[in-house]
Amino acid sequence: MSQVRILVVEDEIVIADNICLILEDLGYEVLEPAINYEEAIETIEAEKPDLAILDIQLGGKKDGVDLAWTIREQYDLPFIFLTSNADAGTIERVKKVAPPAYLVKPFKKDDLYTSIELALHKYAEEKTEAKVDEELLIKDAIFIKEKNLFQKIKLEDIRYLKSDHVYVEVHTIKDQKHLIRGSLTDLSERLPKDFYRTHRSYTINLNYMEAINSAYVLMNNEQIPIGKNYRDDLLKKVRVE
Repeated sequence: MSQVRILVVEDEIVIADNICLILEDLGYEVLEPAINYEEAIETIEAEKPDLAILDIQLGGKKDGVDLAWTIREQYDLPFIFLTSNADAGTIERVKKVAPPAYLVKPFKKDDLYTSIELALHKYAEEKTEAKVDEELLIKDAIFIKEKNLFQKIKLEDIRYLKSDHVYVEVHTIKDQKHLIRGSLTDLSERLPKDFYRTHRSYTINLNYMEAINSAYVLMNNEQIPIGKNYRDDLLKKVRVE
């Protein structure tokens, strides 16, 4: 489990530092802020943030709207626009890039938190074409809401998932267990091909399968059952791979 990583792109250092302090207080991991388009791209490529907060009016030839288009087309991560005022022409450009959230200076701590949550939700729904609630599946990670804050679990760190009534248990390679309220079926359908349903109550990450027979899969010395309705497809998949 790790914190959501956020990049702030703001050319006024005092404002950037203030935003970073608020984000840290909220519980997010904050990257070194960028002051222009070029610095932002360098940081995105090097640090791979989960979300970016973009001031529309940046110094240099390219502003925050230009950066937003580049993020959409090349880096595919959610972002929030931040501005104090903007002319009609800029607002029209902003509408075309369709930001998932928008913050107007000055803003309150709660406004920032709400905008981040809204941006993550909209991004996840856009990618999955489905409504999401307490968990968000974004690219290579699941974001689980714990204590009013989204925490990040990389898919590659998940060993298996287990249905537990109205919850799904997420078991990681670090022997940690996290609970998501929802359906194993709904979540499994949105996971990549490395994950496979072995039983009505289990979905496993095939990368951590140590052994298999007709009754169970062995993962870290733990026996994960194979349901009869899933056995043939799973054995066929293992033989093919």
